[in-house]
Amino acid sequence: MWQTEITLQRRGKGCYLVTDEVLRHIEPGLKNVPAGMLFLFIKHTSASLTADMDMALDHIVPEELGWLHTDEGPDVSHTKASLVGSSISIPITNSRLNLGTWQGIYLTEFRRMEHARKVVATIMYKSAKLE
Repeated sequence: MWQTEITLQRRGKGCYLVTDEVLRHIEPGLKNVPAGMLFLFIKHTSASLTADMDMALDHIVPEELGWLHTDEGPDVSHTKASLVGSSISIPITNSRLNLGTWQGIYLTEFRRMEHARKVVATIMYKSAKLE
C-alpha cells in the first residue's frame, strides 16, 4: 500500500479536470504496480471528486433555496457535495490509471470563493512476492 496527501490548486465554483495534477503527485506510487486500485478521498464537505456534474446539480439544488446550514452564509455547497460524494476509485493496470477515453478525475468545487483542496490518494496492490 502507498499513500500521500495532495493539495489541489485554488479554484472557484466549477468543474475542473485534475487528472494530470493528481498524476504528478501519485507517479512515485504507481511505479511497479502491475494491478491495483487508486482510491481518492477529498477532505472537504463543500467540494467533490466526480464527473462534470456542476450544471446538472445547479438544477437539482438551486442556489436560491433557503438553507438551515448557514454558519458560512446561505451555502448550497454542502448539499451538493453530499449528493455527489467524497471519494472515487480507479483501477490501475501496468502502472497506469485504467480510465476510458473520455474519463478523468474531476474536482467539482461548489463554493464561489477559491479554495485549495486536500485529497488523500491511496494505492492498494498485492506485491509480487508471496508473504
